[in-house]
Amino acid sequence: VQLVESGGGSVQSGGSLRLSCAASGFDFYSACMGWFRQSPGKEREGVATFGRDGNSLYAASVKGRFAISRDNNKNTLTLQMNSLQPEDAGMYYCAAYFVDCFSGSLVERLYSDWGQGTQVTVST
Repeated sequence: VQLVESGGGSVQSGGSLRLSCAASGFDFYSACMGWFRQSPGKEREGVATFGRDGNSLYAASVKGRFAISRDNNKNTLTLQMNSLQPEDAGMYYCAAYFVDCFSGSLVERLYSDWGQGTQVTVST
């Protein structure tokens, strides 16, 4: 399993970024996928997830601003982030899990495979 994130960078508050995760080495359609983030001094938290059933779930802090999508033909997971705020800054990780996967989850311990992360910085 290989997950490679891209698209991170620095933006001003209110700006947008689009993160991508290129997946390989497994049947992408069989996985539940998620985006997590970790800020300095904080625990890693689930941001958004996209299940095999086509449903998505968001953390309350990003709902209405972020949009997760997946392309099973291109083995790609995407996170569109709008109206970014300084509290959205951190390292963003793409992750996958397979056991009992259906609707996706924001529970970190379910995820078995992780990317290396891409950094997001938001300035005021």
